[in-house]
Order: sequence, then C-alpha cells, then structure tokens
Amino acid sequence: MNVRGLAGLAAAAALAIGAVAGCAKDDTGGSTESGVALVKAGVLTTCTHLPYAPFQSKDASGKVVGFDVALIDLVAAKLGVKQEIVDTPFEGIKSGADLNSGKCDVAAAGMTITDERKKVLDFSEPYFDATQALATQTGKEVKTLEELAGKRLGVQGGTTGEEYVNAQVKQKGLKVEVVSFRDLAALQQALATNQVVAAVNDLPVWNEYIKANPGKVVVAAGFDTGEQYGFAVKKGNADLLKAVNDAIAAARTDGTYDKIYAEWIGAKPAA
Repeated sequence: MNVRGLAGLAAAAALAIGAVAGCAKDDTGGSTESGVALVKAGVLTTCTHLPYAPFQSKDASGKVVGFDVALIDLVAAKLGVKQEIVDTPFEGIKSGADLNSGKCDVAAAGMTITDERKKVLDFSEPYFDATQALATQTGKEVKTLEELAGKRLGVQGGTTGEEYVNAQVKQKGLKVEVVSFRDLAALQQALATNQVVAAVNDLPVWNEYIKANPGKVVVAAGFDTGEQYGFAVKKGNADLLKAVNDAIAAARTDGTYDKIYAEWIGAKPAA
C-alpha cells in the first residue's frame, strides 16, 4: 500500500512538472495555424544587422524599414503573425549561431548565398541579384583596383565584398592595403573622412548612400560577381523555409514584389 501510494505521488508529480514545462514552452515559443514552429509565440523573429539601407535601416522614428523588412512582412502575414526584428552582429547571422541558439526564426540581412554559408544555413530561393561596386569621393574616381596601388581600400568585415577584394588583391599581387570595418556605417564614415580612398560594398547600398548624401560620393566602378541574396533559416527548418519561399513566389506572381522593389531599390531591371 505504501509503495503504491508513493508511486501514485511520483506519477502525479511528474504530470505536474510536465504541465509546468508545457506552459513554459508556450510562453516562450509556439506554432502558427499552419504548424510552423516559432521561437516566440505570435511573432516571426528576424535577425538582421543594422544599418544596411535600402535593405534594412531605421527611419526617422526609429522604426526598422527596408526591402528585406517589407518582404519578410509578407512571410509574417502568411503565417498570421507580426514580424519582430533583432539587430545582431553579422558574424552570428552568417555562422548560423543566432538561428541555432533560438535568437530568431529567420535571417534577413542582405546576405549573399554562398556554398560555405549553405553548410550552416538553409537558404530560401534567391530574392535579389546583387553586384559589388567601388565607391570614391567625387572627383577622386578610379576605374580599377590596380589604380589603388599604395592606397587604402575599405571593406565591410565578414561580407562577400571583403572576400572578393582580398581574392583579387592576392590573385593579382596588388599592393593595396585592405582595411576592414565592423559595419556599413563605419565603412561609409571612413570613406567620407578620408580614412580610405575607396570602398567596396553592394551597389544598391552605395546608391542609397549617394541619394542621402548628394554630390559627395560616386560609384566609380562595378564588379559583376554574380551574387544573389537569400533569406536563411536554421538547418532542417523545412516548414518555415517553405513558408518563406511560398510568400516570395506569391509576391512575384501578383506584382507585390515589383512594387516593393520599386519603393526601396528603384526601377526593376528588365528580365
């Protein structure tokens, strides 16, 4: 009788603990009606790295807006939730650490799809064709990397632009000092204050900067690297990846993608 009583108490305790654990999980995560698991109930949490206009940056009110933000809003709407954005260093995004730790559900950071990143991230279908560009101060234009011999060239750390420049410098034996900056804002500030004579980053980023700072900087040269951006999810998160791909595909079909592109990037290139 005592043994049965103790067993009953143990079973009741186990059930109680399970119930508490279940409640705790619901408080910190959840699933949408379509069955997609999220790290936070009722919210699609997006990791990005600010600023990176026109893809993501803060407007005058402090709200994060941009091309990537608008597209992920479509995914959130499809799931019946709201998007919530987390600003985090790019290294944690591209390494998969932020997704693996549950900091966010999806990464949207103007991120190029590469074979190396595919090892730690599952990418959506490409949503943007990107190219690298060389920017200089107005009146100090150069057309090639070779013309920067003996000078300082700025790049953003951890980006494909940095990888491209370092590969070109090594391959061609260029005597160029490549200086890496922690984020886009620091890179652009370095160019504006003559810390570097030129800087490389994605073309739409420079176009946005030139629009905000007319007459100060020009795009002196472009490098067609064949890059494409993708949104990323944790490896194996097939349900969320499908939701992302479905939302972008629908937007391309019904014209929403073109409207968002025109708003944040400009005239859409001819197919």
